[in-house]
Amino acid sequence: MKFLDQARVYVRSGNGGRGCVSFRREKYVEYGGPDGGDGGKGGDVWVEAAENLNTLIDYRYQQHFKAKTGTHGMGKNRTGAAGADITLKVPPGTQIFEEDNETLIFDLTEPGQRVLVAKGGNGGFGNAHFKSATNQAPRQANDGQDGEERWIWLRLKLIADAGLVGLPNAGKSTFLAAVSRAKPKIADYPFTTLNPNLGVCEVDGHSFVLADIPGLIEGAHDGVGIGDRFLGHVERCAVLLHLVDATEVDVAGNYHTVQNELIAYAHGLDKKPTIVALSKCDAVSEPELKLKQRVLEDVAAASVMQLSAATNKGMTDVMRKISETIRSRKLEDPEATDREPETDGTWTPI
Repeated sequence: MKFLDQARVYVRSGNGGRGCVSFRREKYVEYGGPDGGDGGKGGDVWVEAAENLNTLIDYRYQQHFKAKTGTHGMGKNRTGAAGADITLKVPPGTQIFEEDNETLIFDLTEPGQRVLVAKGGNGGFGNAHFKSATNQAPRQANDGQDGEERWIWLRLKLIADAGLVGLPNAGKSTFLAAVSRAKPKIADYPFTTLNPNLGVCEVDGHSFVLADIPGLIEGAHDGVGIGDRFLGHVERCAVLLHLVDATEVDVAGNYHTVQNELIAYAHGLDKKPTIVALSKCDAVSEPELKLKQRVLEDVAAASVMQLSAATNKGMTDVMRKISETIRSRKLEDPEATDREPETDGTWTPI
C-alpha cells in the first residue's frame, strides 16, 4: 500500500428540497385546502477517524465528494426524504485544515471521532405551512436552502509515543526492526526509508509505539533531500531518540545538523525530551568509542548512550529509558501521548 499523508479535497453538502404547492381535491370534500409538503433536508458531509486506516491514499484518486439533495415536498402533506449523508473515512491522527492549509478545523485523534465539515441545506416549506385564518389558500412555497461547499486539507500525523530522528543511515530502521516486529526496508545507502514506519515495542511489561521517519540532512527545511515534512509524524511523540552513527568521523557535526533541522522546523521538536545515543557501536574500537562519546556529550550537554542493534548492546537500557520518559510525561501531561497499544502487533504504513 502506498503512503500518503496529505490530501486536498472538495466537499459539498446537499441542497434542501423545494416545498410543494398543492391543494386537496377530493369528491365530497367542499373545502380541501392546501396540502403541499415541505422539502427534505440536504445531506451532510462528515469526516470520521477509522481504526483500520493508516494512510490517505484513497484521496489521491478521488478529490470531489458531494452529498445528496433532499427530495422535494409533495401533495397530501408528504415531506420529502432527507438527502443521504456522506462520510470521509480517515486514519486516526488526521488533522483537517481550511483551504489556506493553516487554519485548523479539527484534530481527529481517536477512532470513531467525527466532525461535520459541510452542513446540508434545510428543505423549503410547502404551502401548507403558510395556511392561516387570513390566508386559507396560500400559493407560495420556499425553495430549499443551498448546501455548503469548500476545499479542505487532510493532513495525517501519525500517533506514536516515541520517534527516531537522525541522519540517513544512522541505524534508525535497524533499531526499529530489532525492538519490534516491524519490517522496514534496510539497506546500506542513504534514504532507504522514504515513508514513516511504526512498530509496537515492549520492555518490562510496558508497551509503546515507536515511529521511524526518513533521515534528515543539512538544508532539509529548504527541501534538500526529501525535505522535513515527515517531521510532522513525530510532533505527537512524548520523547525523541536521536541516533548518531558511531562510525562517522564528525559525530558532533552530525548531531548539530539534525538539531538545526529540528529548530528550523519550528514546531517545538527541539524542545521535546531527547535521548541521544551512538549507534553501530560494534563497528568501532573501544578507545575511539569513548572519545566520540565524550565529544558528543560535550556538544549535547547530556549523557550519551551506546547501542548496537547487531549485537544487542545497550538496547534494553535505551528501551527502558524511552519507556520511563514516556510514563513520566504521561503523569505530567495525560494528553502528551494518548495511544496505549493493547497487543504486540505492528502498524507499518507503507
